[in-house]
Amino acid sequence: MKQILMSLCVGGILMGACTGKSEQKTSVTHEADTLLMLVGSYAKADQEGVKVYRFNQETGDAVQASALSGIENPSYLVPASDGTHVYSVGETEKGFTANALALDTLTASLSLMNSQSTGGASPCYITVSPDGKFVLTANYMGANITVFPRLANGSLGEGHVIAFQGKGADKERQDQPHLHCVYFTPDGKLLLANDLGTDRIHAFPVKQSSGTQGTDLLDEAAAFDIELAPGSGPRHTCFDKQGKHAYLLTELSGEVVVFSYDGKTLTQQQVIKADTVGAKGSADIHLSPDGKFLYASNRLKADGVAIFKVSPADGTLTKVGYQLTGIHPRNFTITPNGKYLLVACRDTNEIQVFARDAETGLLQDTGKTIHTDKPVCLQWVMK
Repeated sequence: MKQILMSLCVGGILMGACTGKSEQKTSVTHEADTLLMLVGSYAKADQEGVKVYRFNQETGDAVQASALSGIENPSYLVPASDGTHVYSVGETEKGFTANALALDTLTASLSLMNSQSTGGASPCYITVSPDGKFVLTANYMGANITVFPRLANGSLGEGHVIAFQGKGADKERQDQPHLHCVYFTPDGKLLLANDLGTDRIHAFPVKQSSGTQGTDLLDEAAAFDIELAPGSGPRHTCFDKQGKHAYLLTELSGEVVVFSYDGKTLTQQQVIKADTVGAKGSADIHLSPDGKFLYASNRLKADGVAIFKVSPADGTLTKVGYQLTGIHPRNFTITPNGKYLLVACRDTNEIQVFARDAETGLLQDTGKTIHTDKPVCLQWVMK
């Protein structure tokens, strides 16, 4: 039977279990509605930094299935499309790593396969190339990104580092390049790297090569930059299902920048505020499965999620609401059926489960909170 896997890269040490005695005893019995939820975190290597939960997307109930130690600060995770491997950063300034994990979907357990140095401090984002042959990290304090070949057994080969230079307008937050996100355009033609430190998106054409070395993926000689407003601090991006529009969240200016995409570059269409209190802590951004609403999380002040309606005509946004959350919401995810939005609140040590109104886009707290230390990142994977 087709199995859906969900990975919540929740940057915090996920040490707790689900809220309440009745919730801890809940059994997820409807297989078609059961998701595997991987929870990554900030944790010492001897702590259980990654946990696996079974989550029912009809009822919103969660049950812990397993846990994994051995990685320091596995704050961001991404499952591969084969459903049997997961890749995690080790977000540290010393000993920084990319890690390959094997996932057993029958037992919902993980095992560490191997680790490779990123060659850049504080890797905070990791992704897999569309063809499944490469894994890439964005290294926040390293001022670089790293391209790893993905070996036949799913483990990682030695990485190739691409470095950047420059600084931005904010002397405290933009003293050097700070790579925060690496991702591919839906057509697979470009690799984009959001540089919070220099207010740029670095764009690399993807080679039409069958090579297996880290240097074989990107055409570095043809790279170009997409410039953003000074002091904006680009962080995370999502694309619509049609691949025609990209939505970029800026951490420092707290804005959503709407772009059109033509297969060659991004062209700015609209800028709209997500953070209206000047907190300089915007974090994550996702579209609802039906593409009708867009959500953006904000931290440091008025912690919560901004809600926007998407125009079906041109992809532009209208703000329709704001949902307060626990403290320091980082990444979040929406269930494939669109029924729930789960928010990782790092400083209140919880994953909040919100019911989502498909007609208005608004959120309501269900009270089905998953208690776990310092959650950070959320993603979905399908098998």
